[in-house]
Amino acid sequence: MTKLLKSLLLITAAFSIIEPSIALASEKLEDVPTRYIEANGIKFSYRTLGPTSGTPLVFLQHFTGTMDAWDPAVVNTLAKTRPVVVFNNRGVGATNGVVADNIGQMTTDAYAFIQALGYKQVDLLGFSMGGFIAQELAAQHPKLVHKVILAGTTYQGGGNNLMQVLGEAFSRANAPDPRDYLFFSQTDAGKKAGAEFLSRVYARTKDRDPESGKEIADAHGKALIMWTSTPDHYKTLKAIHQPVLVVTGSNDTMLNTEGSITMYKQLENAQLVLYPDSNHGSIFQYHDAFVNTTNYFLDH
Repeated sequence: MTKLLKSLLLITAAFSIIEPSIALASEKLEDVPTRYIEANGIKFSYRTLGPTSGTPLVFLQHFTGTMDAWDPAVVNTLAKTRPVVVFNNRGVGATNGVVADNIGQMTTDAYAFIQALGYKQVDLLGFSMGGFIAQELAAQHPKLVHKVILAGTTYQGGGNNLMQVLGEAFSRANAPDPRDYLFFSQTDAGKKAGAEFLSRVYARTKDRDPESGKEIADAHGKALIMWTSTPDHYKTLKAIHQPVLVVTGSNDTMLNTEGSITMYKQLENAQLVLYPDSNHGSIFQYHDAFVNTTNYFLDH
């Protein structure tokens, strides 16, 4: 089956009317308890949702993001049919240690965390900077990583507009949260989706992760800029032989949409979904379609 045909099938599945699944667990991201496990000298904080059987889907988070920055509309719906794991990497949220300032260390720590949970095989969902870690894990550990979703991300050396868009986001007067600008287009539909997203991510009121401060932002910024500014001539992409779903918005201003298209072309077994009128957080704006696409991709 050609890449183009696979992508068309995924888009058809995403926008078709699908009867919702019955949740196999009553817990939701908004109230599921935080757990801890030690690995690689770090006490990782994490949360698990969904059934206890099946291939776990491990979420890898964006620049400065904690577990509470994930969209419950994505996490909870995916957890209806598969085990889902969200966690904080070294030095972030309720995880201790000095925050890593390079993707290599983040990858090593993520691998240690997954190993500590005893999983023999996992699927990965890497969003933004988390997509860098997902690529490294898939390339380095082909027996562990089954399938990969790369959302709103790019390849090593693919470039970034991090400082520019952060400056624009924080320069706005009376802006309650920069993500309404960073993640969403500034059309009426985009602004509406941004407001709805923010109401969902702030739904958890107890046992929330502490917000990321300057130390985390500086370390993550260094890691993101160095990784996207240091080409490896597609070496990492060429080492990934697992099926990959690449998802992005029509106008990702932080990690350019063109980077996702390049990944799709360079990966051996990739499928591509582009969402209209959308920015860096297209998977949150089109959460229902994204979940349907992801379930189809992981199940087939």
